[in-house]
Amino acid sequence: MGDPRGFIKYSRKNNPVRPVMQRIKDFDVMELDLDDADRREQAARCMNCGIPFCHHGIFYGGGRAVSGCPNDNLIPEWNDLVYRNRDRQAFERLTRTNYLPDMTGRVCPAPCEAACVQALNGPGITIRNNEKFIIEQAFKNGWIVDSGKPQHRTGKKIAVVGSGPAGIAAAWRLNQLGHSVTIFERDDRFGGLLMYGIPNMKLDKKIVERRFQALREVGIKLVNNTEVGKDISVAELRKAFDRIVLCTGSRQARDLDVPGRELGGIYQAVDYLTLATKSVLENGTSATDALKGKHVLVLGGGDTGNDCIGTVIRQGAAGVTQLEIAPELPHERTATNQWPEWPMVQKNGYGQQEARALFGDITEYTATATGFFGDHGQVNEVEISTTDHFKPVNGSQRRVKADLVLLAMGFTGAEQWLFDNFGITKVNKNYTTNDSQVFVAGDCRRGPSLVIWGVFEGRSCAEKVDASFEVLESVEQSV
Repeated sequence: MGDPRGFIKYSRKNNPVRPVMQRIKDFDVMELDLDDADRREQAARCMNCGIPFCHHGIFYGGGRAVSGCPNDNLIPEWNDLVYRNRDRQAFERLTRTNYLPDMTGRVCPAPCEAACVQALNGPGITIRNNEKFIIEQAFKNGWIVDSGKPQHRTGKKIAVVGSGPAGIAAAWRLNQLGHSVTIFERDDRFGGLLMYGIPNMKLDKKIVERRFQALREVGIKLVNNTEVGKDISVAELRKAFDRIVLCTGSRQARDLDVPGRELGGIYQAVDYLTLATKSVLENGTSATDALKGKHVLVLGGGDTGNDCIGTVIRQGAAGVTQLEIAPELPHERTATNQWPEWPMVQKNGYGQQEARALFGDITEYTATATGFFGDHGQVNEVEISTTDHFKPVNGSQRRVKADLVLLAMGFTGAEQWLFDNFGITKVNKNYTTNDSQVFVAGDCRRGPSLVIWGVFEGRSCAEKVDASFEVLESVEQSV
């Protein structure tokens, strides 16, 4: 710890965010950066707490809870190095565990900050912002590629299917270990939900593209517009590669089986966000009038629903209604939700803040859609009902105007057809499967989760894949 009184001398200072009425005029990034001196002061606030809950994660009942970093990032160490102006060492320390701080430093909800010892009686350390600073220093000074190049090549070839956080992390680590890696991505651009599931104002797509350029420079081959099992067969993949790592995400979106679901104008949230991002990439970041005069209903109160709200506002929507099937969370911690657990309290996302500035309070809790209505095959009204224990209450139905409905109700798991094509009937906790050639990591193994969990899964899976070659060589030698 560089400054033993840093947490007393300096108040927490977050990265500034552009004002609401300014930022809704474009899809440019909302969050700005502190200057160098302020950032090092923020790093100095990391105290010698003895037990750094931030980077250990808390265990309950044998499983990791959502308190602390699930990736075991060495947070106090690189905070101290930032304070001391030793940025190269901070980068090396940070990337021992986190291969994607350029993503987590922008979009992670930072469970590490909630578990920070300072958060017991204060606002905690700006860990996420500090992480972003370190990786930007690394890109600026050309440290990234050197850190990813292997010292030797093993001659082993590995296919990684999917280019989201788990796929990137697995490929990066496998390449560091000397294996020749090819990433297969079915979309036209790489990144999975980093590219098409998170809007540009939250994660600039130039940042995502920059990361894939780094992957190319360290020797990883990238193949897009190629869906395994369709554009390239499972048999071809098995023949060409020694190991296959499936990192296809949890893309099976939860649907709503109510009358009128077949009407046009009802989209899964990720499908809509994909179209919106493609428009930004093709036409620029200025706000549009694509939804001028249109009323939008968003089903779901999580991050994806919030992203949908922010996006429709930038497309000129005339009004937004958001439904959350669960009750509103308390505004302060309850007695059963104390530090260092993740605070289960009500939060307003950037999209909700923007919508309230324009339209007032838009969010209804304990409510869901029970029917869709329209003319000429296009939705124009939605029947909504109050819920009790997630079930509609009879007699509570009413209708609201909606020309566009976005289903942001989360994901139920991986797309099973690819697993069936590979003959995968069992996926183990250690990333292995019933097939010794095939490994599974990320959301398609553990279910929908955070970017940082994807990094942890990809990194851990890569180590398991690497060890599998050692086991094979040991068996061959014994024979």
